[in-house]
Amino acid sequence: MEITIIQAVLIGLWTAFCFSGMLLGIYTNRCIILSFGVGIILNDMPTALSMGALAELAYMGFGVGAGGTVPPNPIGPGIFGTLMAITSKGNITPEAALALSTPIAVAIQFAQTFAYTACAGTPESAKKAILAGNFGKFKVAANTTIVLFAVIGFALGFGGALSMDGILKLVDYIPPLLLNGLTVAGKMLPAIGFAMILSVMGKKQLVPFVLLGYVCASYLKLPVIGIAIVGTIFALIDYYREPKVVEVAAEGGNQDEWI
Repeated sequence: MEITIIQAVLIGLWTAFCFSGMLLGIYTNRCIILSFGVGIILNDMPTALSMGALAELAYMGFGVGAGGTVPPNPIGPGIFGTLMAITSKGNITPEAALALSTPIAVAIQFAQTFAYTACAGTPESAKKAILAGNFGKFKVAANTTIVLFAVIGFALGFGGALSMDGILKLVDYIPPLLLNGLTVAGKMLPAIGFAMILSVMGKKQLVPFVLLGYVCASYLKLPVIGIAIVGTIFALIDYYREPKVVEVAAEGGNQDEWI
């Protein structure tokens, strides 16, 4: 599949919006959101959503930065992985695209760190400008980081779309056996993502629910909606079993009575 200049510009603008939107707290820099836009632009929603959903499962855990580590950037699978899966016409599965795009996601994180470093002095500049009553300079300093993120995002999306033919030619040199191995590795990444989440928030009280989810998915073959309903039922049971505190008047002051 050949990507036109107009489509490349649209992908660049979409990436710019999503990448800079993370600074506004609207969570646009997520795999499923990035893939959704690429699917609309390239008119292949099934492949895009399959890629986005698979990447979201993995990057849900990668987003947990343990200690001082910096997780890979979702633009890797969300934009580059989706472009690979769509333009390869089925030669690269979403699982393989997820594995192939992971090194790109790590490299993009360096660009994000560079942007943060380059704009490290803007908060102080904005503070000085507002104290001096220079509102024009304040607006520039306050929005510099957002604009830089948008520029970097556009360059990544536009460049990735135009360079996809070259990337696919390089992928053609990968032996089929190795490509199958990357597909298997891509299928393992969501499991690794969930393992990273459990390593951070896992408690012994939650282990039975984790095992219940595994049984529902692997043995009972429930769909995701069914598993979500089962989880909601147990969450409601746990919520209504929580003891409630009622303040009652007593001699000498108020007491908390547990009922």
